[in-house]
Amino acid sequence: MEIIGKSIRPFIGSKNFNISRNFYSDLGFNEIITSENMSYFYIQNFGFYLQDAYVKDWVDNSMIFYEVENLENSLEQIKNLKLAEKYENVRLSEIVYNEWGNEFFLHDPSGILWHIGKFKAKN
Repeated sequence: MEIIGKSIRPFIGSKNFNISRNFYSDLGFNEIITSENMSYFYIQNFGFYLQDAYVKDWVDNSMIFYEVENLENSLEQIKNLKLAEKYENVRLSEIVYNEWGNEFFLHDPSGILWHIGKFKAKN
């Protein structure tokens, strides 16, 4: 049997659901409210479910890798949003250069760690 996928949508938690909803909207995601305690956020073909649920160990260990076409441009766009100034606990790093590719890190208001990166081209 061959499984033909169409999308993958992780579920992430939030310490304060409304603050997280605002954060992801400001980051550029579109929101579809699915219930009073869950929304689907998406950009193009990529998306995730944000829940009004907080389990510290779960949220503190949640990470998402988001691959982008232009890493430098993506970092500058996010810097220009000034999210760390607007939201408590939000942190944004500079680019880290690795053997496999490059990335920077963005912590959302609840502590979800986003790896935003670009893989090196395969030879």
